[in-house]
Amino acid sequence: MKKFLVLLFLSSQFVFPQTITWQDVTANYILPQGIKVFHGSRTSPILSIWYLDADLNNSKLAVRPYVSGTSMTLPSFTATVGAYAAVNGGYFGGGVPYSAVIYPNEVKASNVQSVTRNSLSYPVIRSFFGMKKDRSLNVDWIYQFGNAMTDIYTFPQPLPYVSNDPTPRSVPLKSAGTVYSDLLVGIGGGPMLIKDNTINVTYNQELMWGSGVGETNGDPRTAVGFTVDKHVIIMTADGRQTGSAGVGLTELAEIMKGLGCVGAINLDGGGSTQMAVQNQYINSPSEQRAVPSIFAIVSTDSLNLPKDPLFQKIIDTGDTSATAIGGGWFESANPGYWGTTKSMLHGIGTGSTSFEFRPHLPAKAVYDLYGWWVSSSNRSTDTPFIITRNGGTDTVRVDQTANGSSWKRIGTYEFSGTSADRVTVSDAAKTNSYVVADAIKFESFDPNVVTSVNRRASGTSDLSFELFQNFPNPFNPSTIIRYSLSKESNVSVTIFNALGSEIKHLLNERQTPGEYHIRFDASGLSAGVYFYRIQTSEQSRTKSMLFLK
Repeated sequence: MKKFLVLLFLSSQFVFPQTITWQDVTANYILPQGIKVFHGSRTSPILSIWYLDADLNNSKLAVRPYVSGTSMTLPSFTATVGAYAAVNGGYFGGGVPYSAVIYPNEVKASNVQSVTRNSLSYPVIRSFFGMKKDRSLNVDWIYQFGNAMTDIYTFPQPLPYVSNDPTPRSVPLKSAGTVYSDLLVGIGGGPMLIKDNTINVTYNQELMWGSGVGETNGDPRTAVGFTVDKHVIIMTADGRQTGSAGVGLTELAEIMKGLGCVGAINLDGGGSTQMAVQNQYINSPSEQRAVPSIFAIVSTDSLNLPKDPLFQKIIDTGDTSATAIGGGWFESANPGYWGTTKSMLHGIGTGSTSFEFRPHLPAKAVYDLYGWWVSSSNRSTDTPFIITRNGGTDTVRVDQTANGSSWKRIGTYEFSGTSADRVTVSDAAKTNSYVVADAIKFESFDPNVVTSVNRRASGTSDLSFELFQNFPNPFNPSTIIRYSLSKESNVSVTIFNALGSEIKHLLNERQTPGEYHIRFDASGLSAGVYFYRIQTSEQSRTKSMLFLK
């Protein structure tokens, strides 16, 4: 019996791999504080493996994906976008991404909605790594119902497929998932490796069988994960070489968990597996394959997040500054509209019917103009936005079949600051069935606006109220919103999230001149950017605030 136990012990020593020996090699590269590079090795089974450690507690660092219309090798791609370091992104074919690529407020590519197996079409929910606007990190299973940010839904589990499942499941229902709120950037892949601090390799559920992506075989692999203390771990394991046999998916998950990851997903592997610092390879790829997307460690400035404007004004279709010209306008039944009033639709026509927005801007200055609409396949692809501004008129035609339920920039113009300024959504379109009028937004970084507003607030103009910055800001969990009225008016105070959806209506009453304070409690809400809008009978103004947990 003792001899049997000894043989069993020796057998187990032979089956299980040796421990990986890690070496910090950061000093070999020129990198900013907060980024480290590690190389791991072992002799049985032979392995060469690398990971990047990005400490996102450093506010100057961030992570994000990039996608290019032209596939590039990783060092070229990394150098082109000015990233500190990067790995290959998600799956692709013919230079077209098959995995999600999310930029700030923009869907650049989507996870595949279905795959073909056994000559049948299988709807599929797949993995996604995301960073929210408060810089928190998540891994989720997602399905994208469309091309807008509001079409990204998370699900508690992928669809319950088994290996070589003969029966495709039904397309997932929105009611079974949750809108992915406050998402800033992210990348898709699959399968999941670690979810909620537990190894959970959903290879079969994400229909990796039949894809060419092996589950247990040693192969080059790429993965991204995060730790509870906000470190992003980005890994490549070399394979298909005499110097490195690669790893299977479960082993990859175990390695990531051993480094402290509480969430991780697999990205594209095989000949696509590459890691680079600036314009040089770190690992030894089995192929130096050109890829259309990457996942990178960057300067936070590379997120190109908009700076807070000095002035912002939003006009919704229900506001007094918005007027339907001509009959036939009707409410859209589609969700995703701005504020409290639905999108308005009108059949395409000759230009005799329109929706007019008169902004009553505070000064002659340069303003960025944005539009918001609810998109659908029956909307016009050339809806005219007619901008009457200082010195003339411009017409910009927008495609309202896409880019809905988010602010889309129409252009930058100098407005006169008089009653002549206006933006008109005309029915003079030529394609499809309907034009949409919903909301428009003016933003300005021009100091002339601040000078004018301050002058008016001191009592020399017709500004009926002044809206102050909330205090404290950032806040947790409550803040005070302060405003003053110069004349009696009906006053409405409303809170919106970053997607423009109404969160809470704080006030709707008639008030006399004076200064007012109102408390907003964000308990139960997600951390992130919110907007508060005060609207009187004549005017409205909006400011942003930041809720931190």
